[in-house]
Amino acid sequence: MGSRETEQEAADTVKGGKEIEKLAAQGLALFAAKGEDEVELDVDAATAFKTEADAKFAAIEAEAAALTGKDNKKARTEKSKEASAVKLTPEYIDAVRVIKGQPPKNGNFGKVKAAANAAPEAAAPAAAAAAEKDDKKKDDKPKKQESAGISKAERDELEKMKNDIISRKKELKESSMSGGQMNKGEEIVRMVNRMNELKEKENPGGIAAAKKEEKGGKKKTLSADGNAQKLKLEEEIEEYKGKLKAEFGYTPKEIKADPDLNDMLKKLADIK
Repeated sequence: MGSRETEQEAADTVKGGKEIEKLAAQGLALFAAKGEDEVELDVDAATAFKTEADAKFAAIEAEAAALTGKDNKKARTEKSKEASAVKLTPEYIDAVRVIKGQPPKNGNFGKVKAAANAAPEAAAPAAAAAAEKDDKKKDDKPKKQESAGISKAERDELEKMKNDIISRKKELKESSMSGGQMNKGEEIVRMVNRMNELKEKENPGGIAAAKKEEKGGKKKTLSADGNAQKLKLEEEIEEYKGKLKAEFGYTPKEIKADPDLNDMLKKLADIK
């Protein structure tokens, strides 16, 4: 499955290359219009890097799939980790952003130079008008799933995967398996890895960014909407904890180790 996704992503990237370059140029014009630093995006280099990295990811995934049986469990797990690491590097995260016409966060595939000050007031309306025209053309055509996101089928799979993990853990709990054993089990590890793979594809670099921000202890002032989201998520977390305890019979230690709960807590940390 990973191979077909990689080939499709590569094909979509090449097919949409001209449009991506146009969007990048419009974004640069807006930067210059505001008198800010201009970021020169190297879309070709980013595309080449991502294509090569995706191919490497697919190859490692294929190697992992070939390692069947209990005897290859450890090697298979290591291969899965190695494959996931390919898409978590700063270079890969920047490549995805640059292909989408966004400035790189880690300084790859882009150069910063002083913005041109000549006729900034005229440049901004022209760039805005061009962007609006392109947006109108896009709206007139049938919408297609962007290569950088996930399809409806994959989104449905992600939601199903979350529910399947909870259901499977309930079954394992009823068979007297501890929470620690569940989380280390081959089946749960495979399901969690697939869930994280879909999350990473939906939001490239999101998992790594969340971990980095959590370690950095960054704080920000919440807006009204942000505070509302925080309160809602806190309620959902408490409700989910109660569900794990009442319906699944989890101990406090097992609740703390639950991957879905940890994911919700990370989202809460991001909002805070």
